[in-house]
Amino acid sequence: MTGLAFPKTELFYLGWISLIPLIYILNKIKPGKGLIIGLLSGFCFYAVLLYWIPAVPAHYGGLSWGLSFIIYLLLALLLALFWGLFGWAVSFLSAHISQFVFFLIPFIWISIEFIMTYLFTGFPWGILGASQYKNIPFIQFASLTGVYGLSFVLVLFQSLLLYSTKVKVKKRFALILTALALVLIFHAGGFLALKNTKSSENSFTASLIQGNTPASTDFTTQSFKKTNDMFQKYVSLSRQAYENGAELIVWPELSVPLCFSCQFEPYTGFSNQLFRFSKTTGCTLFLGTSEISYVEENPYFHNASVCMDPDLSLSFYYKMHLVPFGEYTPYKKIFSFISKFTHAVGELTPGEKHKLHRFKDIPFGSPICYEIIFPSLVRKFVKMGAEFLVTITNDGWYGTSAAPFQHFSLAALRAVENRRYLLRSATTGISGVIDPYGRILSQSKIHSTTFINAEITPRKPLTFYTKHGDVLPYIGLTLSLVFLILCIIKRK
Repeated sequence: MTGLAFPKTELFYLGWISLIPLIYILNKIKPGKGLIIGLLSGFCFYAVLLYWIPAVPAHYGGLSWGLSFIIYLLLALLLALFWGLFGWAVSFLSAHISQFVFFLIPFIWISIEFIMTYLFTGFPWGILGASQYKNIPFIQFASLTGVYGLSFVLVLFQSLLLYSTKVKVKKRFALILTALALVLIFHAGGFLALKNTKSSENSFTASLIQGNTPASTDFTTQSFKKTNDMFQKYVSLSRQAYENGAELIVWPELSVPLCFSCQFEPYTGFSNQLFRFSKTTGCTLFLGTSEISYVEENPYFHNASVCMDPDLSLSFYYKMHLVPFGEYTPYKKIFSFISKFTHAVGELTPGEKHKLHRFKDIPFGSPICYEIIFPSLVRKFVKMGAEFLVTITNDGWYGTSAAPFQHFSLAALRAVENRRYLLRSATTGISGVIDPYGRILSQSKIHSTTFINAEITPRKPLTFYTKHGDVLPYIGLTLSLVFLILCIIKRK
């Protein structure tokens, strides 16, 4: 049921009740059974949420559907281990502190989500709080705590409702009222935050270009004419955007073959055309490229974003958090065999640090594709001084499944956490503009050729979350470990 709270179904209200059966059962069984129940629940959740996984290696990785389905099941099982850990912890603690455990459960939950964000390269896809991205008043709380705070409130509400069944009737009524008041307070606070939005000053017009380049396109084998036609389509859309007032024009990730560090055709020809366009129009171009760097004559390949100013100066950012098994092979000694079954983008080299681009002396950050799902990574761009955010992506691999919608929803949370306008340009969609409060100002349809012009306003103030980061998850980890250790000692 929890999986249905996320896009595409977007029954976000299920996020407020879907864990009640699980928590109820975990409080009645032994830790070993809690582990199993948690594992089964997590497997069902990820099987629903990530149903689109098999199509990717089957269509683009050259794998059979059978092997692709096995990979999907193994991934769901691996991620379900985190739910299993949650199930074990709740069952174990309930056996020792049966009443107080209901107040610990939300701390345990966000601790597990936080661990999942970093362990084994990290995969914070399916964070419960992210299911609420269309619940605009409620998600304003993320500017204080990040998405983990939203998860905390959702789980606390459900835990309090269950706790009310454990106490006498008089206290039960008070607990239910407390839980409902909790919901009301967080939504009322969100409405107040939305009322205090300031009018736009120092705004400018940005444009997102969506040329709808198929994910199956292989630029190394298709004719130059086809590649050039794709390039000219992007130039034509950019010119239309400029004629409609665009000052900053954003191309998506890997839309056409661009490489400013490659001194041979077709790269030099495409680069020169872009230089001319920027110089004659006065527009700043922001582009997704593939770049090469050299260390002692050894080439290193990067997924990059490049900002081209009308004075023809360039700034580069190299993607730091690469997609495992898509852009590189993690833990090569263990997973080296995988390269025999699939052709990933290649063994790319990650960037070493955050870097800001500038548009008319306004600094901005540019998390690339997969990076947008990591709250702390995006937060650091803003803490460095980014006054708006631009993310570029290629979600064409996922067709019209829920994946592009789920990916887009995470961008909305990053906008709220840092109170920044966020521009998202996707090769085949969804491209869109999100304001600092998570409101989607405009978005494209999947598999459409279009451009989006929007007025955005740079912002300098930093949110509590931007300044201080993941305080709540660290508190949750500390409390969870302390009570687990105390209960283990007590048991001995």
